[in-house]
Amino acid sequence: MARRHARTYVAGDMRPGGRTPEELESLLEDAFVTRDADALRAMFEDGGVLIAGDGRREARGGGEIARLARTLWERDRTYVAEPRRVVQARGTALVLGGGGVAVVRRGDDGDWRYAIALLSDNHDTTPPEEER
Repeated sequence: MARRHARTYVAGDMRPGGRTPEELESLLEDAFVTRDADALRAMFEDGGVLIAGDGRREARGGGEIARLARTLWERDRTYVAEPRRVVQARGTALVLGGGGVAVVRRGDDGDWRYAIALLSDNHDTTPPEEER
């Protein structure tokens, strides 16, 4: 099981990329929780792609990604970081998780950002029976 990374941030002052692919996943969850479109946009490299659900909602580039995120939030869509497997080859990684699949790359600044993120609509965020 992937380890969750401790993080401290002030809304609107979120780190633009992760130190690891797993931390980037946690930052994406944080951006969904705080509904911070600017932070979410900064987690994608230039020309990055965010695809939601069945693939009909696709956003390319920062502006479109921020707009799609706002649409998802209007529908109370959330994201839970559950990286189950990370396969890394140098500065590129494939992240397989409960909420989707992503290709991330390490930038010149050392931070990881999304090149492609496919968020699944099949991700059930309902707490298990024992937690209700």
